[in-house]
Amino acid sequence: MNSIINFVMKNKLAVLLLTLIITATGIYAGTQMKLETIPDITIPVVTVTTVYPGATPEQVAKDVSEPFEKAVSNLSGVKTVSSTSYQNASSLQIEYEYGIDMKEAEAEVKEALTNAKVPENVQDPSVARISINAFPIIALSVSNSEKDLEALTDDVENIIVPQIEGIEGVSSAAVSGQQVEEVSLVFDQEKLAQLGLDEATVKGIVQGTNITMPLGLFQFEKEEQSVVVDGKVATLEDLENLKIPVVSPTGMSTVTLQEIAKIEFIGKAESISRTNGQEAIAIQIVKAQEANTVEVANAVKDMIPELKKDFDGIDVQITLDQGEPIEASVETMVSKALFGALFAIIVILLFLRNFKSTIISIISIPLSILIAFILLNQMDITLNMMTLGAMTVAIARVIDDSIVVVENIFRRMNLPGEKLRGKDLIREATKEMFIPITSSTLVTIAVFLPLGLVSGMVGELFLPFALTMVFALLASLLVAITIVPMLAHTLFRKNMENGKMAHKESQGKLAAGYKKILNGALNHKLITSIAAVAVLVASLFLIPVVGVSFLPEEEQKMMYVTYTPDAGETANDISASVEQVENYFLDKDQVDIVQVSIGGANPMAPGASNGSLMFVTFDPETEEFAKVKENVMKEIEEFEVKGEWKSQDFSTSGSSNQISYFVYGKNKEAIQPVVEDIAAIMEDEKDLKDVDTSLSKSYTEYTFVVDKEKLTQYGLTTAQIGMKLNPNVQREVLTTITKDEQTVDVYIDQQKEKQTSLEDLLDETVATPVGIEVPISELVQVKEGTSADTVNRREGKVFASVSGTLTAKDVAKTSQDIQAEIDKLDVPAGVEINTSGVTEDITEAFTQLGLAMLAAIAIVYLILVITFGGGLAPFAILFSLPFTIIGALVGLAIAGETLSVSAMLGLLMLIGIVVTNAIVLIDRVIHKENEGHPTREAILEAGATRLRPILMTALATIGALIPLAIGAEGSGLISKGLGVTVIGGLTSSTLLTLIFVPMVYEFFAKFRRKKGLNS
Repeated sequence: MNSIINFVMKNKLAVLLLTLIITATGIYAGTQMKLETIPDITIPVVTVTTVYPGATPEQVAKDVSEPFEKAVSNLSGVKTVSSTSYQNASSLQIEYEYGIDMKEAEAEVKEALTNAKVPENVQDPSVARISINAFPIIALSVSNSEKDLEALTDDVENIIVPQIEGIEGVSSAAVSGQQVEEVSLVFDQEKLAQLGLDEATVKGIVQGTNITMPLGLFQFEKEEQSVVVDGKVATLEDLENLKIPVVSPTGMSTVTLQEIAKIEFIGKAESISRTNGQEAIAIQIVKAQEANTVEVANAVKDMIPELKKDFDGIDVQITLDQGEPIEASVETMVSKALFGALFAIIVILLFLRNFKSTIISIISIPLSILIAFILLNQMDITLNMMTLGAMTVAIARVIDDSIVVVENIFRRMNLPGEKLRGKDLIREATKEMFIPITSSTLVTIAVFLPLGLVSGMVGELFLPFALTMVFALLASLLVAITIVPMLAHTLFRKNMENGKMAHKESQGKLAAGYKKILNGALNHKLITSIAAVAVLVASLFLIPVVGVSFLPEEEQKMMYVTYTPDAGETANDISASVEQVENYFLDKDQVDIVQVSIGGANPMAPGASNGSLMFVTFDPETEEFAKVKENVMKEIEEFEVKGEWKSQDFSTSGSSNQISYFVYGKNKEAIQPVVEDIAAIMEDEKDLKDVDTSLSKSYTEYTFVVDKEKLTQYGLTTAQIGMKLNPNVQREVLTTITKDEQTVDVYIDQQKEKQTSLEDLLDETVATPVGIEVPISELVQVKEGTSADTVNRREGKVFASVSGTLTAKDVAKTSQDIQAEIDKLDVPAGVEINTSGVTEDITEAFTQLGLAMLAAIAIVYLILVITFGGGLAPFAILFSLPFTIIGALVGLAIAGETLSVSAMLGLLMLIGIVVTNAIVLIDRVIHKENEGHPTREAILEAGATRLRPILMTALATIGALIPLAIGAEGSGLISKGLGVTVIGGLTSSTLLTLIFVPMVYEFFAKFRRKKGLNS
């Protein structure tokens, strides 16, 4: 230690240059780090989406989902397999254990599915890993009042999207709601029969003609030249006039393709998209893996004004922007740093009344953060909500070490009896505080290390937070024992050498008053202990008042509203229902943007292509937004519609107040009564709204039971009847043509007569091998029944969920009340009920954080035992911890906050912060005891001496967290609850630490003396 301090003070210029280099490197590292919303988390889930045209959900479950489940359930590392079967589609979710190589897992799934036996008309499954980087970082809605959808599609696909994809860092830009151009070709079956042609012959001629075939190089005279045979059909007119040879009794002749088929261009929108009532096209932009989210999002936003210049009447709205909250987090960090530094200046000036000491103390804030930047950048960790949040919280702690060292140097420098001067004084004053600040820093680091060791997604989420805190705290310790003494020697050199003191150091009125109170408490240990424990126990009764929740909700001024059509609801009915609500939002003054999409791909339900998603952005100044949302949904629910409107919560903080129960059984009939009973219990709970079940609604289903004898009699098969009636035969691409330099597919469509009733289907005929047309009604018997619109399976069992949104502040109490009623249900054998939603989230998160706290306390005690060379002093120090609960709960009650994951994180932090104060105090007591002072005298002297640094560090920490506590900044995990918990807990524990810890130490000192133990 001596050599480090001596080196620093002898080579002040070198240390100064090194500091400048670190500063510059830290600033550069910070600018090079990628900005993201959350850490790059590996989600161990592989999804399989499979299309089965024309199949009911129950058919999909039986023919696709179940075979695929069996194929993948025994793969290495698979935790659970669940599936949802929709009309026409199956969706499988394969969840793995954490730590599995997901690239290899994806390949294994693909290989396993190739061996599964499924019907021939099932399309190839789409296998994909869920990745955070696969989600869009910014989404645009493009509309134009002066152009139709076809012209707008042309602008978007040929000009706007290529410009977006040309931006550095953009991986892809997906378009939806655009007009799709295609050519429909329907053969005239009567004409083909008259000419003696069939579809296969004509298709072969078209496909054989419409090709370009390179023949290679030929030696012509003195050089080689390329020869190409080109029969390409370039345009629709070329296709219509393509000659088809016909053999007739009179000889060979030809007909044009348009004479035997109806050929026409069709422009259609695969899905409907509107913005503020206007037809629009949505563009979702995904960034490259290495790209910076903020830079890419800003580059896209910078392009919008240019688009408005280039296209008359164009309107481009931003419907999703992940860059904005990240930028807000950076601003939050900077503002907290400035506020923390400002408050530290005020605190140190008030206590030391010396400007130079203040400057030396606060230098640790920027340097610690910049050193952390360097280390994080080297580990390729991004600047995200967790790392930025950790830095804002670290600001409240990194100044502590420097304050303690500066205060001790300043105190000793101004003591009348101090014999040391100059470098000797600086060295001894720094050495005196080295053990307490090192042990307190290691203790705080020990608190955060278990966060990084937590398994699963919680661990991956918290690891960057833990590493950031550890790096910043280690940096603060390094600054305190190197740069702080160097600056102190530089700034105080004249005062120390000339013996001119800033002021005479003596115990003030505060210290004198504290000594009297402490002495009184030491003389009345029993009464003081009973009073302290009574206050602690009384504070625990605040838990029901405070309430328990998962995460604080973010105040986002936006709504996601979904419409789920009733089973069998027609497209026209859906469109009318959606327009009602769309117009309702458009008429509201508080609403800025209404983005509507109907149909198209939906990641939540790949088979449900007729649902609607409405994204509504409200004015940022809208007050009491939670009430506004609730009133809006009440009014929407009053509309007369067949389907169901729901408000979805897609908060970026991950907060959700939904409680869910999963009911498992052999079949739908077994679980239905239990699901209905749970739904009734939840509907009776006044603190629940939007109670809903996933028990699928049912279609009326007609089963055509074939008469096998008649089929044999006519030489027909069941497949022939199915093919005749199936409206979902996969369309075949005959060829391609060119329109406006774009390739357009030519599809072969079938002549279809619209069936408006069951009788129309039964009147259809099927041709026998001898050419007789037999009505379907002669070959089948009709049975009427029902078919579910979705089939949900998990781990081989059918399941349904019952969910509702909690409106109570105390989520845990309401959940317990509901659970108590559910426990009374008489559940049949083979039926199982599992809890999900926010209750399960609370249990898992609180359990993980609780274990992290226990691990932290154990590690803290180990470090203290090593530091103090015994077990009794550390045991006394740990008595400061329980009293954090008093202030934390009182603070939460006053602020109207719940005991959430954010508050639990605050309690975890308090373990490190509070123990630090106790270490500084007890270290001084032991130091004075070693000098020969009695324990009582050592305690009183140490208390008076260490009162100032303890109060200074506590107040500086409190001040730095005030922006969080007043709710001015921060959301999600790093939020108001954390700030209030730390401030309240630190306040109560600091006051009680100054009384209770010395009292416990003196009590145990008697045993130490009796047994001859070392503290």
